[in-house]
Amino acid sequence: MSEPVRWGILSTSGIAMKRVIPAMRQAADCEIIAIASRDPDKARAAARDAGIPRAYGSYEELLADADIEAVYIPLPNTLHVPWSLKALAAGKHVLCEKPIAMNAAEARQLIGARERSGHLVEEGFPFVNHPQWDFMQARIAAGAIGEVRAVSAVIAYNNRDAGDLRNNPAEGGGGLYDIGCYLIQGCRIIFGDEPLRVIGRFEMDPALGVDRLTSAILEFPKGQATLITATQAGPTTGGSHQHLGILGSRGWMRADFPFSHSTPSPCRIYLGDASALGGLPTSEQVFPAVNQYQLQAERFSRLVRGSPARAWPIDNGVANLRVIDALFRSRDSGTWEAV
Repeated sequence: MSEPVRWGILSTSGIAMKRVIPAMRQAADCEIIAIASRDPDKARAAARDAGIPRAYGSYEELLADADIEAVYIPLPNTLHVPWSLKALAAGKHVLCEKPIAMNAAEARQLIGARERSGHLVEEGFPFVNHPQWDFMQARIAAGAIGEVRAVSAVIAYNNRDAGDLRNNPAEGGGGLYDIGCYLIQGCRIIFGDEPLRVIGRFEMDPALGVDRLTSAILEFPKGQATLITATQAGPTTGGSHQHLGILGSRGWMRADFPFSHSTPSPCRIYLGDASALGGLPTSEQVFPAVNQYQLQAERFSRLVRGSPARAWPIDNGVANLRVIDALFRSRDSGTWEAV
C-alpha cells in the first residue's frame, strides 16, 4: 500500500495493550495515531507506554479526530454494537472484538449502518487470518479427505477470577460468548455452510452466573459438529487447550493449535488418508510462528485501501450469533432448536 491506514484504539483494555497494539506496530500497513479511555490519565499512560502520539479522555473525542480512518474496539461485549454504530456514523472503518454483539438482532443493526456509512465493519477473529486455515480449506476443496462428514472442536482455559469481565454476565461474559464463538466460526468455515439446528448442554457457575462448561451439537446439511467449551478446565488463564478434528468420507485432518494464539507459536496440520492407522498421520504440514493479530490488521488495512484481500463482512458475525442464539434457546428448552 502507498500509505498506512491511520488507526485509533477505543480502549486501554488488556487485549489492546498486550496483543493488538504491539501487533499493529509490526504491520507496515498500520499507523496507530490515537488511543482513548474514559479516564484521561489512563489514556495518557497507555499512549506513553505504547508510543502512541495522541491520547483522548473520552471515546467521543477520538471519534471526532478527522485524521483517524479506522478504529479497533476492544470494549466489553455489551458495548460493541453501540460504539461500532457511533464509529461508523463518525466516518470510521471498524474492526471490533468478538463477539460483535450479544445476539443476532443487535448485530443486524450494523448491516444498515455499514450501508449508510459506506465503511467497513468486521468482527475480529484473528485465527481466520492464520495460513493454516487457508491450507485446510484448500485441502478440503481438493478432495484430500473426501466430503466433510463431522467436525470435533474443543477450546478450554481455567479462569475463576470474579473480577474478570469474562466472568461477569452483566458484561456479556461466559464461555460460549468468549471462546465458543471461535468453535462455531471454525465449524462454519470447514463445512462451508450454516447449521440447520443445534442442541446444547450448559453447566453454569453457581456463584458467577456464567456458563463454564458447554457441549453442543451443530447439525449441518451434510454432517455434524460437536463442540466443547470450558472456562474452568485445562490450563490456567493465559493459556488454552484446543483441538480441531475433521472427519471426511475418505480420510481425516487434525489441527493441534487451530484457534487462539495468544503467543505466536508454530503449529501443524496432520492428514490421514485411507491407509492411515488409527490417529497416525500419513502426512503433515508445519507452519512457522506468525502473529495472527498482525495478519488481521494488515488484511483489514488492505481492505480499507481497496486492495485485494479476503473480507469477513459483518453478515458473517450475524450468522455466527444466530447459532449462539439458538444454543441459548436450547439451554432453556432442553431440546433441539432451529438456527
